[in-house]
Amino acid sequence: MKKQTAMNSDWIATAATLSAALPYLQRYDDAIVVIKFGGHAMTSAEGMDSFARDIVLLQQVGVNPVIVHGGGPMINEMLDKLDIKSEFVNGKRVTDEATVNVVEMVLSGSVNKRLVQAINDQGGTAVGLSGKDANLIVCDQTNPDLGFVGTPTEVNTNVLKTLFDANTIPVIAPLGTGRNGETYNINGDTAAGAVAAALNADRLLLLTDVAGVKDATGEVVTDLRAAQIRELTTEGVIAGGMIPKTETALDAIEGGVRAVVILDGRAPNACLLELFTDHGAGSIIRA
Repeated sequence: MKKQTAMNSDWIATAATLSAALPYLQRYDDAIVVIKFGGHAMTSAEGMDSFARDIVLLQQVGVNPVIVHGGGPMINEMLDKLDIKSEFVNGKRVTDEATVNVVEMVLSGSVNKRLVQAINDQGGTAVGLSGKDANLIVCDQTNPDLGFVGTPTEVNTNVLKTLFDANTIPVIAPLGTGRNGETYNINGDTAAGAVAAALNADRLLLLTDVAGVKDATGEVVTDLRAAQIRELTTEGVIAGGMIPKTETALDAIEGGVRAVVILDGRAPNACLLELFTDHGAGSIIRA
């Protein structure tokens, strides 16, 4: 009898959670949510499966999810195996022709297809793309000193909207095409921000390995405005790897994204917590 009582208690809690989520389910019905997936969760089979399950659930309740993924650790591993040495300029990797070929092979190949398969295994329908497909992302060279590193200048969203109509989840490798057919490697956050802006997405979720943007005391700030981001950056509170993420957030908001959230992709069900609960997850940045 005690076991049955405990089970009934769990069922009641689950039903209460679903009921509390109803306003948020209605809020995000038919919304476009772009999600940058990378970091530790990508290297963990359990993290990959959990993420894929959440993405399928998002689509099931009416969200149009778009996934842009990274793959830095996998690229580094392959470069080491092929004994391709990397040069760095001001801490940034120079992407020469040999390196960009490896980047394309890893991102468009093994990494993209693993994520597509994980989503399909959870009952979804996903299709893998790179920014080169259908000229999805057209780039200019970011800096000649860095080689084949690109900055998005055009995002052609027709192929993504066609996939939405077919109830199919786009999974995008962050590569782009140049004006003369070059292949460019794009920072994953930058690519996700450009795609989100072009789609006028309701949310851009940047999944990373930290809990969010922290203030001077080390506490995560859950709600931020663009002006606060600039102030914290000027003061040196936002520093290191968080700077490109917050810059991506500001660019995306300026481009038409309603809000950007920086959150810990290692946390179970991080996307669901952010979208469908009162307290959310991570740091939300608004205009």
